[in-house]
Amino acid sequence: QVQLVESGGGLVQAGGSLRLSCAASGLTFSSYNMGWFRQAVGKEREFVAAISWTGGRSYYADSVKGRFTISRDNAKNTVYLQMNSVKPEDTAGYYCAAQLPHYTGSSRATDFDSWGQGTQVTVSS
Repeated sequence: QVQLVESGGGLVQAGGSLRLSCAASGLTFSSYNMGWFRQAVGKEREFVAAISWTGGRSYYADSVKGRFTISRDNAKNTVYLQMNSVKPEDTAGYYCAAQLPHYTGSSRATDFDSWGQGTQVTVSS
């Protein structure tokens, strides 16, 4: 059974930094692309960032490009999201997800097939 467990969320001031982690089990982690999505109250889930199974390719939503960095450690079965220069509009629940490699480059939620329970990030102004 695939399990993705996010951690690292919390309350942070605008302009600050936060690092989210997602620990994976029950899958061959190094064979999957990994992604981060977020969902604010009253809004649809949106793509944030994704990284290929090798870690050699990553892509981002325009809204976070230059501020957020996705990375992975295949030895630890963990994917990270480093969030810098956060803004109040970054406030949301953040979810990690696994994606089969043949969907590489896709940011559609339907192309990710395993999801974590999420971790809340709240940015105060």
